[in-house]
Amino acid sequence: MEIIGHWVTGIPRLKSPNCDERPEKIDISLVVIHCISLPPGQFGGTFVNHLFSNVLNPEAHPYFREIVELKVSAHIFIRRNGGIIQFVPFNKRAWHAGLSQYRGKVRCNDFSIGIELEGTEQMAYTNDQYTKLGELIKTLIENYPNLSVENICGHSHIAPGRKSDPGVFFDWRRLKGIIGSCIKID
Repeated sequence: MEIIGHWVTGIPRLKSPNCDERPEKIDISLVVIHCISLPPGQFGGTFVNHLFSNVLNPEAHPYFREIVELKVSAHIFIRRNGGIIQFVPFNKRAWHAGLSQYRGKVRCNDFSIGIELEGTEQMAYTNDQYTKLGELIKTLIENYPNLSVENICGHSHIAPGRKSDPGVFFDWRRLKGIIGSCIKID
């Protein structure tokens, strides 16, 4: 895996309008892991792509009427089969964290990379997802000097009480083993 111009090479890009410039003199120092499935609990298809691109059809599923107005994105989306799509270049601020705080720093979107895993908080993630996530995180650490394995967390860590993803079935020890270094395990 290689990053050129803040894009992962060799994977599909679908540019999301839901991003903007990071504040000046802010370095990328955090990875936030999320999960998403649309409709909830269903995998495959293009609904996540549509949500991140602001073209979700509210008539396609009753749940979509509740979320169609959201303006959200992530840098990366990893499907159950390990397929990766990039929506926002890493030097831009994706809109994934919302109201958030990490180690006393607020507005985590300013200094983080958001990675969405296709899944739910109620089930395990796939081998392919862990493999690709580990490979991606290693590549990110190689390319962004202020990013370290100690600063990898879940959405639940930066927005406790408000968010609970990636959920109790996310295996932090497994990710630690793939990356080959220490990550904080809560």
